Amino acid sequence: MTDGDLILNCENVVMDYDGFKALNNCNFSVHYNELRVVIGPNGAGKTTLLDVICGKTRPTSGKILFGKGTNLVGKNAEDITKLGVGRKFQAPSIYGNLSVWQNLDLSVKRPSKGVFPTLMGRSSAAERARIEETLETIGLSNHAHDRAGALSHGQKQWLEIGMVILQDPSLLLVDEPVAGMSDKETEQTGRLLTSLSEKQAIVVIEHDMDFVRQIAKIVTVLAEGTVICEGTVEAVQADDHVREIYLGRAKVAH
Repeated sequence: MTDGDLILNCENVVMDYDGFKALNNCNFSVHYNELRVVIGPNGAGKTTLLDVICGKTRPTSGKILFGKGTNLVGKNAEDITKLGVGRKFQAPSIYGNLSVWQNLDLSVKRPSKGVFPTLMGRSSAAERARIEETLETIGLSNHAHDRAGALSHGQKQWLEIGMVILQDPSLLLVDEPVAGMSDKETEQTGRLLTSLSEKQAIVVIEHDMDFVRQIAKIVTVLAEGTVICEGTVEAVQADDHVREIYLGRAKVAH
């Protein structure tokens, strides 16, 4: 693939917190419809990378080019979401007292929307069809009218992924999606993310290497705020620098 196939290109991104560089001349790129996994020890800058991409944090310097070359640096989080960047945080953020359907209905991308019209059931036929399709995609069709707060941990994570994809992101950022999940839920999450990557690029931060092996074609390794290695899971695990860092023989920021 060429640079023209890139949906995201972070160029020399620095995030300096009073002398501590959480990101240090970080160069990171993702292609359209790619599922990329980012790993690294604690303090490597993984979550900070997602924060600067989605506009939660403004980097000290560098460029974050998205789509056809739009620089995301300086734009607020809401505008970046509208451009097509969706973020799924580590802890699920759902409306626990509403039904699964209502959570998804509130998340549908609309020209203008309000909470009360949505809750009064004024969605269009096309919107209802999209919600049905999303319920099937995330495996919650049989729980559409259940209270969201009563779902299992894994189901809550799938619901929030559904809420994010109903915003039509072309790039989905996902932070440690399988933390706290059962083996069965973890496997199902892997299948879900793999299927979603047919329609959008996905960046996943993860510590669970069994899960990484399940979903990853290309892995990016961060350490001390910079990319130190990229490649297949096998190539990354065999890299001497990566092995040194994970065995603790290299100085890594915590």
